[in-house]
Amino acid sequence: MSQINQIKQTLKQLLRQQQITYKDIAVELNMSEANIKRIFATQNFTLERLEQICQILKMSISDLFLIAQKQVEKISQLTIEQENELLANPKLLLVAVCVRDGWKFDEITASYDIDKHQCIQLLARLDKLKIIDLLPDNHYKSLIAQDFRWRPHGPLEKFMEQNIFTEFMQPKKGETWDFRFYLRGHYSQTSIDIIQRKLNQLTKEAAILNQEDAELPLEKRQHTGLLMAMRPWEPSLFERMRRPS
Repeated sequence: MSQINQIKQTLKQLLRQQQITYKDIAVELNMSEANIKRIFATQNFTLERLEQICQILKMSISDLFLIAQKQVEKISQLTIEQENELLANPKLLLVAVCVRDGWKFDEITASYDIDKHQCIQLLARLDKLKIIDLLPDNHYKSLIAQDFRWRPHGPLEKFMEQNIFTEFMQPKKGETWDFRFYLRGHYSQTSIDIIQRKLNQLTKEAAILNQEDAELPLEKRQHTGLLMAMRPWEPSLFERMRRPS
């Protein structure tokens, strides 16, 4: 992604967080909304225009550039210490998941049993853990990449295996599967490599869609779980019928 495109994407995310529309910018700058849309579409930002938009966001151009740079350097994996701290406080883990998915401060406090004071404290903790950049007026910038992966054999992976995966595979009464498919077979290493490449590409595409949908209002999105796994394996039902070697 080019640097100017990165600046544009960062601006759009910051505007959404503060619920500032193109129309609001047009009014502030005494311009037409069509002109503002054209500036963003063509990425034709002058330094003067960037400074004016940053003033509306209550930040400096240097702040914008710093946030955009950190966007490029997003974390794809946490440290053991970071994972342990998240797991030690379920509400901290919840808020971390919400901010990764682009929830606004008011959406978190309205949806969960977390009051405003507590949410501020939790966001401040995530800022200290270098998981977000906490901005004025309880806005934030997530530093977690959309294609985030937990550490192999680390605390989060163990937590997922022992709690989330088991619960995910046992829907509550009345819950339906949007998609469920199981496939097994005997594959060459070449075929296995191809399948793994395609699965990795799908996870990246799903991550991009999640990032794009973060710009939509919360009521137009729904919690969705997607679990993909692949490993050498034979069902124990079949394994027990094997002849002794």
